[in-house]
Amino acid sequence: MYPSDGFRELGRQECLRLMGTVPVGRVVYTRRALPAVLPVNFVLEQDGSVLLRTAAASELVRAIDGAVVAFETDDIDAVRQAGWSVVVTGPATVVTDPAEHARLARTGPVSWVPATREAFVRIGPELVTGRELVGGQTLYGVDLTA
Repeated sequence: MYPSDGFRELGRQECLRLMGTVPVGRVVYTRRALPAVLPVNFVLEQDGSVLLRTAAASELVRAIDGAVVAFETDDIDAVRQAGWSVVVTGPATVVTDPAEHARLARTGPVSWVPATREAFVRIGPELVTGRELVGGQTLYGVDLTA
């Protein structure tokens, strides 16, 4: 990013804090050798991992288990022309440990589309990047022209 491009780079901790404020993000993965994007609800774990809950037999689980994926969240205010976007990139793994699966079934994210057999997928935070659009002359809702 360039100093005058209208964006401010966000640090890792700020990215993770912002991610924790929204319920939906997008998994970016490869499907049939082409880019694919799927919106999903998630929770952010304490170490910055992204945790998804989905149908165990879903195409998503088959496509991302063991693959490096990106996960994007954002909050954009079109009226103010301001907002932020965060991307977590890392390996996606299906939780296979029965005890951990049982724990996550009680405490993990609740799928918006419940299935009879569910899987939990964890995306490791190898790379966490973000930026804030500071257009509209505001930064976190503060008018910079005043």
